[in-house]
Amino acid sequence: MPTTIRRTLLVLASALLLASCSGSKGSTGQQDNGNKGAPPSAAAPSGASGSIPQGPGPQPAYRVQPQPAPGSCHFRYEHNQPLPDPSCTPGALNPKVTQATLASTICRSGYTSGIRPPVSITGREKEANAKSYGYTQSLRDAEYDHLVSLELGGDPNDARNLWVEPPSPGHTPGSGPNNDKDKVEARLHSAVCKNQVTLSAAQQAIAHDWTTAEQVLGITKSGQRK
Repeated sequence: MPTTIRRTLLVLASALLLASCSGSKGSTGQQDNGNKGAPPSAAAPSGASGSIPQGPGPQPAYRVQPQPAPGSCHFRYEHNQPLPDPSCTPGALNPKVTQATLASTICRSGYTSGIRPPVSITGREKEANAKSYGYTQSLRDAEYDHLVSLELGGDPNDARNLWVEPPSPGHTPGSGPNNDKDKVEARLHSAVCKNQVTLSAAQQAIAHDWTTAEQVLGITKSGQRK
């Protein structure tokens, strides 16, 4: 066989072999999505609730947490009630509290008091957070509030879950914190512990808009499911 023909056949055979190998890789169903080297998506961590981030959870010793820059956060108002800035305060969850651990955590008497940060920590955070929100009224009347309350599995000291909450309408100046949100939290906590609503649903509702949380979940003012 002439040398020229032999070389031509070898080139053709090599091309067919390369095409075959390329086809076999494509048969695995893998596609180039532009994320070469990216790890596969991990399952949501235990206790996660939709888009609410996870916090570090209860700590043996709490440290003062950095707050957003002064003036970078802005209150919202719905039904004349104060809500936090979702970009500064989206909420954060306590990873120890899940649907499976309710009986040993938030539905157990005394649990929240055992994980609450001391005033020596939260007092300093509150002052800094007031500057974050541009709050200039008396701090005595404002509550340093957990957006997702401790009794609903909120993280104790994650800065994303705490904000200076102005008093509700009708508040008497100088009388201390008095917010309607606290009553909503208590009724949602009761509904969760009675298995009337899921923990995740309650967390989502309170983080999104506490003024509509009961309506969204179908909870009456008496704490019963509609």
